[in-house]
Amino acid sequence: MFCVYILYSFNFKKLYTGMTSDLITRFKFHNYKSTKGFTIKYRPWYCIHVEFFDDKSSALKREKELKSGKGREWVNKYILPNYS
Repeated sequence: MFCVYILYSFNFKKLYTGMTSDLITRFKFHNYKSTKGFTIKYRPWYCIHVEFFDDKSSALKREKELKSGKGREWVNKYILPNYS
């Protein structure tokens, strides 16, 4: 099982979209364990959306969609208003 997730930093008003097969472990790395990368600058992160997939290729396709202009527009219109 794979999932695509969207994280939100309330302090910095930043979004992060990713894909993983282990959401809990990945979330811990974003918030506590990572020592480099984009997400360390904007901690703490909150998981605001998750979608599950049976195969990796479907999850990667959806992640790519959400990172596109139309995908970001969809997130800003339908997901983010619930948390702002």
